[in-house]
Amino acid sequence: MLIYLWLGLAVFLGVHSSRLLADSWRSRCVERIGRASWKGLYSAVSLAGFVLIVWGYGVARQQPVQLWNPPEGMPYLAALLTWLAFVLLAATYIPRNHFKARLHHPMLLATKLWALAHLLANGTLAGAWLFGSFLLWAVVMFASSRRRDRREGVHCSPSLLSRSLASVLVGTLAWFAFAFALHGLLIGILPLS
Repeated sequence: MLIYLWLGLAVFLGVHSSRLLADSWRSRCVERIGRASWKGLYSAVSLAGFVLIVWGYGVARQQPVQLWNPPEGMPYLAALLTWLAFVLLAATYIPRNHFKARLHHPMLLATKLWALAHLLANGTLAGAWLFGSFLLWAVVMFASSRRRDRREGVHCSPSLLSRSLASVLVGTLAWFAFAFALHGLLIGILPLS
């Protein structure tokens, strides 16, 4: 039963697309209720969508519909892609690094790599819906965000090598913890075991 997964994806990705799909409505809401209230509402709706995604995917995993069998060795390619995703995710939060200066939206690129890695390594219908939806969303949002940056003349701060190295180090440590412990604890699968 994929209905909960679909509903969660619609809610979560929908709220995260508000700037793309309804920017003027979003701006009016922020103006009317205030930035703090908007962030609170945004977070609450995002959390509800996330809970539905996790629950819906968990339910779908109990009776998986296999669409394809990933080739042998795919977990290692997925591991490489997710490591890069963790480095980009770290770069999102570490100011003045080369990744952010060059790519502008490292979190969206991290989402693309994470989704692609999991799409390649999972051959189930629920996995195709979950990871395919996130991949499509991230592709569209990245293109839209880059267009908006060009239109608004957005430029990132000059970068520092130390901040870029910190992004790689933090991302690598987080990836290592997740790949060898947290993924098993939270998801029930150790990808490299």
